[in-house]
Amino acid sequence: MGPLVVMAHSDRIRVLSPVGEVRRRVLAAPALPSELRGKTIGFLDNTKANFDRLVADMGGLLREGFGVKAIVHRRKANASTPAAPEILEELAKACDLVFAGSAD
Repeated sequence: MGPLVVMAHSDRIRVLSPVGEVRRRVLAAPALPSELRGKTIGFLDNTKANFDRLVADMGGLLREGFGVKAIVHRRKANASTPAAPEILEELAKACDLVFAGSAD
């Protein structure tokens, strides 16, 4: 346990503890597809430079070399915040497999 922080406010003392509450959730991830032929692959872009170019190149390779049916590329608003729920829902519905990516 870390040190306690004591804050004094006029006639009150507030003691804060740095010990957090652990919340555990068990999530079941679907199995990866055994092959990519005919599948739709998604890319979640975190807006770093050049990721759009990487997706274009990888999309071409996946279609030509592995028979991928379609590529879905969506961008987050910025690199430091989570993707909007609408983007995640769209990717979940439209794609058989999704990669989250970053580039520079």
